[in-house]
Amino acid sequence: MKLTKKQFEVLVAIESNTKTKYSQREISNDTGISIGLVNKIISELSDEGLIDEKSKITSKGLESLEPYRVKRAIFLAAGFGSRLVPLTINTPKPLIKVRGKRMIETLLDAVVSAGIPEIIIVRGYLAEQFNVLLNKYPNIKFIDNPKYNESNNISSACLARDYFKNAYVLESDLVLSNQKLIRKYEYCSNFLGIPVDRTEDWCIETKNGVITKEKLGGINCHQLVGISYYNEEDGSKLARDILDVFNSPGGKEKFWEQVQLSERKENYKIYVRECKFSDIIEIDTFNELKSIDKVYDVV
Repeated sequence: MKLTKKQFEVLVAIESNTKTKYSQREISNDTGISIGLVNKIISELSDEGLIDEKSKITSKGLESLEPYRVKRAIFLAAGFGSRLVPLTINTPKPLIKVRGKRMIETLLDAVVSAGIPEIIIVRGYLAEQFNVLLNKYPNIKFIDNPKYNESNNISSACLARDYFKNAYVLESDLVLSNQKLIRKYEYCSNFLGIPVDRTEDWCIETKNGVITKEKLGGINCHQLVGISYYNEEDGSKLARDILDVFNSPGGKEKFWEQVQLSERKENYKIYVRECKFSDIIEIDTFNELKSIDKVYDVV
């Protein structure tokens, strides 16, 4: 059976649950689906043999989720991080510690916890320093970007473009608090966004959950968060479109996500996946770093 999106969300919640008892109300709270609809979906999943009489996932249920399994995570980590000078003079921004932990490790730990088997890091500035991560994450594959300072992050995406199928793509200067944002399964291509009344940052407009426009600053929109996922079909298209945009006039100055959200948006149907400011923090400036880690708040 082909799962609907809501069936998928309920089945994934059941698969990831570690509690002895997992009530329908708890499933409703975890998925944001009304308890009445959760009850209906559980009946449907049971009739199809995807869960048993105790509402535990069956082998058939696991098999039905397999087409949605995330195969890899790609980290874009090549940049200098000029707005965090002087810290980044000797340390790549993703390796700066926040509350005693490297920024990129908050993401890597979530990827490992989700059971995602392949990890790719595109590195550039002070590339050799990323080798320290191999002590804890020995399966990392590095891609070196020698031209990281000659173009925007689209050059890093270009180097990793053949890995985008069934993959998360993550900016590496994020501090992740909610590991559940990184999941073993994803239903469709999506971009994380925080619903806001107003923002001066990069944001997206949506219609019926589908991203329709990316822009700088807006009201009643979603502020973009640098984590997205691409299914097999969209990952294949990105391999072509990223290279095409990169080689177009002015392409080297683009942010990589402008490919699917702006420059070639007609080729994609990408959904917003909502999160909260408490789930994840993007650190752009030294003042932002000081505000969340008092170690750096020195006179």
